[in-house]
Amino acid sequence: MAVPASFDQTPSGYSLQRAYWLARAADLAYKDRPAIEEQAAQWGFGQVRHHETRFTPPFPLQDAQAYTMAGDRMIVIAFRGTEPAQIKDWLTDATTPPRPGPGGNGYVHHGFAEALESVYPAVHDTLAELRSDGQAVYFTGHSLGGALAMLAGARMYLEDPHLAADGVYTYGQPRTCDRLLAEAFHKGFGGRMYRFVNNNDIVPQLPPEPVFTHVRALRYIDSGGTLHESMPMFSALTDRAKGLTADAFAPASDGIRDHFMHNYLAALEKCLG
Repeated sequence: MAVPASFDQTPSGYSLQRAYWLARAADLAYKDRPAIEEQAAQWGFGQVRHHETRFTPPFPLQDAQAYTMAGDRMIVIAFRGTEPAQIKDWLTDATTPPRPGPGGNGYVHHGFAEALESVYPAVHDTLAELRSDGQAVYFTGHSLGGALAMLAGARMYLEDPHLAADGVYTYGQPRTCDRLLAEAFHKGFGGRMYRFVNNNDIVPQLPPEPVFTHVRALRYIDSGGTLHESMPMFSALTDRAKGLTADAFAPASDGIRDHFMHNYLAALEKCLG
């Protein structure tokens, strides 16, 4: 299976090619507005909306950013991630209690909830405006952006089911919610959520269980570039051992190296190749 030459807007469920293109869209969220608009046009998305807001959480992050690109057959909402040094503080902060989840289901990480709340109304209104012809809708994001994509998908499904997305694809996403919300999300959204983890990426292992957990549908890429639908036991044990014996956020750490978005793209290209 070769790396696809163009963005496939066919709404046909899960595929590795779709995972690759949504990873490209997640990576694009790190760029500036002109670069996003130019690339979206080249991919065949004629309309782009930017969502940026500033807020004051108890974390060293003051803004949330995302963009929506709309084509004739597909709409993609991509949330921007954050730098490893910043997300470290988000993930290890334990002073703020979780917040109630969407639709009264379970609880979510307070920082992620605040970040999403700051940008969600604009995303919601834009989607309601641009989804004029039944286009398929996908949320995507890397790192913090993956957490926001998952929570936006959960909130839309649980609170506005008529706007529910056709899929959510995340890359290097941290744990975002408790088991009650994860189960409520999976019950009605199973088969549309895909969470990619690149080998020893440390961020998906944080914040720690049992307070926070992941939704299901893991797609794990091992060190040899093979894609699995679960994390092999030997890999899980290796990851835990590394987390106990090294600073996961040190620049030379395998745990943070595997987290970078360009390494997710390289891994997916290898899977496609």
